[in-house]
Amino acid sequence: MTDPAPAAEWVFGYGSLMWNPGFVFVERQAARLPGYHRAFCILSHHYRGTPEVPGLVLGLSAGGACQGAAFRVAPPDWDATVAYLDERELIGYAYRPIVLPVEGAMGTVDAYTFVADTGHPNFSGDLGVEAAAEMIMKAEGVAGLNRDYLMNTVRQLEQHGYEDAALHALLNRVETLTGIIDQGGGI
Repeated sequence: MTDPAPAAEWVFGYGSLMWNPGFVFVERQAARLPGYHRAFCILSHHYRGTPEVPGLVLGLSAGGACQGAAFRVAPPDWDATVAYLDERELIGYAYRPIVLPVEGAMGTVDAYTFVADTGHPNFSGDLGVEAAAEMIMKAEGVAGLNRDYLMNTVRQLEQHGYEDAALHALLNRVETLTGIIDQGGGI
């Protein structure tokens, strides 16, 4: 027997779910999740890295607040949406599904989302800009270069009207390292 779907009608997205939700929804609103921030804090051994050279992907880490998108799902689609999201997000990564209050034009609503599981071996925590940038520069997985994931994430966030100073600092460092590599240097 599987666990029942959590009691909510909203999903909160803070990364690729914002521009590629992959599920049917009836409403999309800008939303803010207090108590968590977007961070490259999850090790990737498949999509953006390998076991030998892991990459980093986004997670919600405790502290601060995160601007993102909330999607309202029609009740008949809720169970299928949760099943899809669990399959997409929980396979091999350090995420924990949870229902949290998010704020937006729709008021404060409970939303299903995924936060970083600090007890999981793939949780890296805050590595600092320098170490994270070096890790991202070296990593490549089946979905491509880890640095492309970072660059595409920041660009997509900007296109949707979101700015994230910490991700910009990380991107600036990666772009500096890209210049060093392009000029024949190493990391």
